[in-house]
Amino acid sequence: MEDAAPPRTTIIRRQTAARIVLAAVLFGIGLWTVQEFIPAIVWAVVLAIALWPLYRRARRRWPGREHDPWLPAAFTCAIALLFFLPLVVVGVQAGREAHSVVEWVEKARTQGVPPPELLSRLPVGRAQATAWWQQNLKDPEGARDLLDRANRGEVVSSSRRIGAAVLHRTMLFGFCLLTLFFLFRDGERLAEQMRRASRRAFGPSGERVGRQIIASVHGTVDGLVLVGIGEGVVMGIAYALAGVPHPTLLGGATAIAAMIPFGAPVAFGLAALLAAAAGSVTAAIAIVVAGLVVTFVADHFIRPVLIGGQTRLPFVWVLFGILGGVKVWGLIGLFVGPAVMAALILLWREWTEGPHAPAPEA
Repeated sequence: MEDAAPPRTTIIRRQTAARIVLAAVLFGIGLWTVQEFIPAIVWAVVLAIALWPLYRRARRRWPGREHDPWLPAAFTCAIALLFFLPLVVVGVQAGREAHSVVEWVEKARTQGVPPPELLSRLPVGRAQATAWWQQNLKDPEGARDLLDRANRGEVVSSSRRIGAAVLHRTMLFGFCLLTLFFLFRDGERLAEQMRRASRRAFGPSGERVGRQIIASVHGTVDGLVLVGIGEGVVMGIAYALAGVPHPTLLGGATAIAAMIPFGAPVAFGLAALLAAAAGSVTAAIAIVVAGLVVTFVADHFIRPVLIGGQTRLPFVWVLFGILGGVKVWGLIGLFVGPAVMAALILLWREWTEGPHAPAPEA
């Protein structure tokens, strides 16, 4: 007697389980295949989310055919220029300064370097610093030995590491721009597919979590990037008024550092040291005071409103998300960390307050 066929419901359950296993295996293989490009994909998603409102307004202003490549290409090229132009400026400036550095090294090897006036003004360790300088740099033979020890194989190996890192990041940036182009071109269709998939997989909560993540990225861009640029502009003006050399470059460095919590003091502290080394202690003190005031206002009044306001996220969780994200994910963690915290807080509120806890508009 032949065995009876299993019930149809059993067959369906087995097929569903097999599809889930197959999908999980293929998903894992796919992640493993593109693991080197995941940072580029994540950066492209962050940039697309941050710029999507502006792109949508441009699309309404210049409507075109579906999948028209010109507007996505224009936005992608604008992003590329926004990143490449500062690098070109820094490279040109570094090339100009390289000649002065070479001359300084050659002069140090043949004539030595006299102690700067800054050493005589140090409140602590003045005698020790002056003695070390006279022993190692003032005497030509000591300066030559010190520079030879510094150059012995270390410069070549460091140059190779830096060159390889720059090449790798340039390649990732190129793939990021390529991904960003397709996200701009097909973003609306992809967003609709993601909404349908989240509703099928997680119900209404899936779409609410997605909106919370998008709002978190927008808030992080406003609170970190835009406020950091504002801090850089204000401090650049302060550097120019204080007579610090290269105020534009230092202002740009301050803007980049200010995007990371507690990073701005490093930048304006360096500018203050340069001013003090030039003999202007008053200007150095003024730079430190101005930097502390600008940082205090930005960190305690502006950023909490911009970052936490859109997601109803307490600033302490924003801070933990940013710092933890940077530690775990690197620079992209500035956006990934707060987004994860925002999603977790939303899920907690839905668990404690019910599924009707308000979610932000994307």
